[in-house]
Amino acid sequence: MLPEFFIAFSLLALCVIVHAAGLSMLLQRYQTINLKAQMNSIQLGLCLVHIAWWLLLLHLLEIALWAFCYCLLGCLPDLETAFYFSGSSYATVGYGDIILPKQWRMLGPAEGLAGILLCGLSTGFFFAVVSRIHRNFNQSTSKDNANQD
Repeated sequence: MLPEFFIAFSLLALCVIVHAAGLSMLLQRYQTINLKAQMNSIQLGLCLVHIAWWLLLLHLLEIALWAFCYCLLGCLPDLETAFYFSGSSYATVGYGDIILPKQWRMLGPAEGLAGILLCGLSTGFFFAVVSRIHRNFNQSTSKDNANQD
């Protein structure tokens, strides 16, 4: 059971590094763009879609890391099956139509826990962006109202 935990913790650490690097890249990109009330609805919507796509890409990359590990360990017959199993485990869907060999079965729940943590991180990031937009909109509206007085 120790090898399973070592692999699970290593994959979690690698996924956190990937996620942190991806979020850092997003922060750098949007730090230069002032998310403010002057953005029209379409620009704002496209900005949020871009962030959502980027977050999804990060999650797919992390699912791929787990899938490649399953293949390297010989847990699953092919890469397609490994991606399917990994995606359903990461997203905590867990259909149960594909199972890991008894020796490696704890990797599935560990991946589910990793997926919960990383999806929560993405949700927090997305919430922070929307909060910043809302705060900037309120500040801009307050300044406009003050200028009208």
